[in-house]
Amino acid sequence: MDNQQVNVAALWSCASVTCLSLDAKRHSNNHNSSSSNSNHNNSSSNNISSNTATATESNESCRKLRHIAHTPRGSCFMALLLLLLLALNFRHAHSCGPGRGLGRRRERNLYPLVLKQTVPNLSEYQSGASGPLEGAIERDSPKFKDLVPNYNRDILFKDEEGTGADRVMSKRCKEKLNMLAYSVMNEWPGVRLLVTESWDEDHQHGLESLHYEGRAVTIATSDRDQSKYGILARLAVEAGFDWVSYVSRRHIYCSVKSDSSPAISHVHGCFTPESSAQLESGKQKLLSELAIGDRVLSMNSNGRPVYSEVILFMDRNLEQMETFVQLHTDGGAVLTVTPAHLITVWQPEEQKLSYIFADRVEEQSFVMVLESSSGELRPQRVHRVSSVRRKGVVAPLTREGTIVVNSVAASCYAVISSQSLAHWGLAPMRFLHTLQSWMPQKNQLRSTPKSTTSTATSTSTAQQQNGLHWYASALYKVKDYVLPQSWRHE
Repeated sequence: MDNQQVNVAALWSCASVTCLSLDAKRHSNNHNSSSSNSNHNNSSSNNISSNTATATESNESCRKLRHIAHTPRGSCFMALLLLLLLALNFRHAHSCGPGRGLGRRRERNLYPLVLKQTVPNLSEYQSGASGPLEGAIERDSPKFKDLVPNYNRDILFKDEEGTGADRVMSKRCKEKLNMLAYSVMNEWPGVRLLVTESWDEDHQHGLESLHYEGRAVTIATSDRDQSKYGILARLAVEAGFDWVSYVSRRHIYCSVKSDSSPAISHVHGCFTPESSAQLESGKQKLLSELAIGDRVLSMNSNGRPVYSEVILFMDRNLEQMETFVQLHTDGGAVLTVTPAHLITVWQPEEQKLSYIFADRVEEQSFVMVLESSSGELRPQRVHRVSSVRRKGVVAPLTREGTIVVNSVAASCYAVISSQSLAHWGLAPMRFLHTLQSWMPQKNQLRSTPKSTTSTATSTSTAQQQNGLHWYASALYKVKDYVLPQSWRHE
């Protein structure tokens, strides 16, 4: 009992020191930002101004690259995290290790659906498709608050009723529809996605329809070119709709699972296994082969490239099919990431860095890309945003909380809109990893090669994690109770 009390006291003390250190660092950075780094600020701003025509010529152009300001969010979140920390009792996390990649990226071949074809070839209401009906949602029903409006400017809504009902849908349906809108514009420049029907409050679709739940849409193209509809149906499949039917020559029908369905895939953030990170040696390594202990290229709070240690994997599943957002830059870099992942974006008007969700990055935005000639991170314009389906998800966590993947700087976090709050939330795992580095576990995966036996043990240990890390899963559950909806990815 005495030993347990000592452990609790030690954990509480270390957590307090961590929080105080973060707070002291924040105030120190604020106090010294205008004096100790002025020369560096001037040179960095001049370099960025030369790459962005919209950069202002005021004194703000001399400010350094920085992360979004630290916010005092989460005092109640801190209490819950401390309870989680006490529950750890120094349990070691499952480690991840080398795995088979997916090989070289191949060009996507789109095969159009034929009239009356459905994907998958199941009943719409089976669990392998959109799942069972849950009941019609009326405007005055309690579930109506779970539906969301879609104001995507790249989508045309027919709205024959004049009530805005065609813009109302479930969160999952909105996510997939926005992904499809990107694909339509990329496939046919100048053509936009047309939604002819979404949530139906007038009961015009028979006795049983997912339209009544906001889980179904009927779509076409803005030019009404029926020769495009076979490919449009295929694009809807690629965008991640759970059931797609080329039901008529006039339109395509798509539906999704319920937002509350346990079968819904990742709502958090990951990269594809075939994406790569740069090691401290300068070599590129596939994320599927990344190991705990590897030091990979990251970005510090000043926007400078640094190498940071991988301490765990938030998620790792090489078999999971998932829908990703692809960001293509003018320089040729392509980042493939899940929609809820945080991406580093440069704001030329305000001369600062911020973090936004991947599915909210727009064309003409600027992301931070590694410049091979100088080794520095510079803003590059995003000229195309698309969506793809890929097999496998990998989400490494570094001490810095950032990682450069495929030469593009990104956060290690997702779902929560605040980089600083998410980084603070993972402080217990950074502390735990430090303790484990002092007292290495027998089965802990390390990147340092020792012997064939050791490598085999590490590889088998890596296979123990197949899915979401237990601590990340706990945080994702807690967030719905302690964070306002505006701070979360919806």
